[in-house]
Amino acid sequence: MAENKKTLKRKAVEAGGWMAAKRVARAVPYLGTVMAIGLVGYDIKKKGLVRGVINSGLDAIPFVGTGKNIIEFFAGDLLADKKTDDPKKK
Repeated sequence: MAENKKTLKRKAVEAGGWMAAKRVARAVPYLGTVMAIGLVGYDIKKKGLVRGVINSGLDAIPFVGTGKNIIEFFAGDLLADKKTDDPKKK
């Protein structure tokens, strides 16, 4: 029977891949924070000053923003958009 021995080069590549995967996994929550900060202006325009800042603030907190967005995916917006008289802007 042929044995599948891993070469030193193959072991190094696998170890490096796991290290890179761990590093990316640690950065994922903070990527959401960066996106939330980038979308503050859009939220303020859509929801108004107070609701927009609160919505963006909640989204910017790692894990809290993820939980909020999961709830909003199934239940709709937790903080309603501002009311407009123009039917085209809804």
